[in-house]
Amino acid sequence: MSGRSRIAFSKTLNQMAIRKRAWVTPAGESKVAWLVDYRDQAGKRRAKQFRLKKDAEAWSVGAAWQVSRGVHTADSQSVTVAAAADLWIAKAEAEGRERGTVDQYGQLARLHIVPLIGAERLSRLTRPMAEAFRDELVATRSKAMASKAVRALSSILTEAQRRGLVAQNVAQGVRVTRPKRERAKVSIPTKAELRAMLDHAPDDMRPLLSTAIFTGLRASELRGLKWTDIDLKSATITVSQRADKFGEIGPPKSEAGHRTIPIAPALVAELTAWKLRCPKGKLGLAFPNGQGGVHQYGHLLRRKFFPLQAAAGVCDPVIIGGKPQVDKDGEPVMQARYGFHSLRHAAVSAWIKQRIDLKRLQVWMGHSGIQLTLDTYGHLIADASQDAELIAAAQAEFNS
Repeated sequence: MSGRSRIAFSKTLNQMAIRKRAWVTPAGESKVAWLVDYRDQAGKRRAKQFRLKKDAEAWSVGAAWQVSRGVHTADSQSVTVAAAADLWIAKAEAEGRERGTVDQYGQLARLHIVPLIGAERLSRLTRPMAEAFRDELVATRSKAMASKAVRALSSILTEAQRRGLVAQNVAQGVRVTRPKRERAKVSIPTKAELRAMLDHAPDDMRPLLSTAIFTGLRASELRGLKWTDIDLKSATITVSQRADKFGEIGPPKSEAGHRTIPIAPALVAELTAWKLRCPKGKLGLAFPNGQGGVHQYGHLLRRKFFPLQAAAGVCDPVIIGGKPQVDKDGEPVMQARYGFHSLRHAAVSAWIKQRIDLKRLQVWMGHSGIQLTLDTYGHLIADASQDAELIAAAQAEFNS
């Protein structure tokens, strides 16, 4: 503590008056309490009552330190974490956030935040309490879910701080760290697997599959892609909207999601032919369902993409309890090997092998920053043979 901070703290503590309060209840019972009378950092008079004098004295020390630093919140100004979570969710709805995002906020609050810390008042939250909340999450949830819940609590407190309901965000900086060995590597289909899927794809599925493999667009972007955003003459696809998991059309989730990607002549030919037979709909979608509307993501996976992999032999037996499962006819039960997002990874893998520069890769993927691209695909960028060439060239330059 600096000298100036120590002086401010001492001055604030000296101004906190602790006095005894006695009264008689309507039932004739004598009561005694200890009242801390003080002024907050804005100069407003506040009071807090305690049953024991030692509790009042202990609280006044902490409150004096908070007031001297300008981060004190009186109980009368505060709300519970649960109430603050409701305000956070309401703000997301008012700002027109996607339905899926609002639903996710609600689930995080309802299932992971409110049960553990929802009854606490914001004014009583401390950094140790936020860390204890984190520890409880890690002990009872997956690391990924614990991380989401901790970030959500920090966002809730940031919104409460904006509203003047709390003076500081004690969850800021609280993190759930995941060792790199625990992070799942991207799953990339081989060339043979991709070729098998394309060869077995029905006529209404092959254009979508080809576009996913050769452009790296997300499933939501493909499901929301309009024909007006496909320039067959210039051989480009522009991402200007997406379809969420409820089938609702909206803008890309981030500014970086707005992008234009070049496409190869073979894909131009594929899409040109597909445009003639594509189901028509009022939304003008390039990959609609049979009625011209938005493809439901679950339907696309269960009815089309997963069966396609089974037909192409890109699948594995279902093993439960160490035993392969069989159907009623005694045939092994098979499951698809890849999720739809793996096609995006396949596109990146192909681009990296062509030695695409990192900035272009980031833009084509729609990543908000280069670090996300490196964190996700950095292991693919490593090239031992090129490394050896670079080292040899550097040594030759030194010796020349």
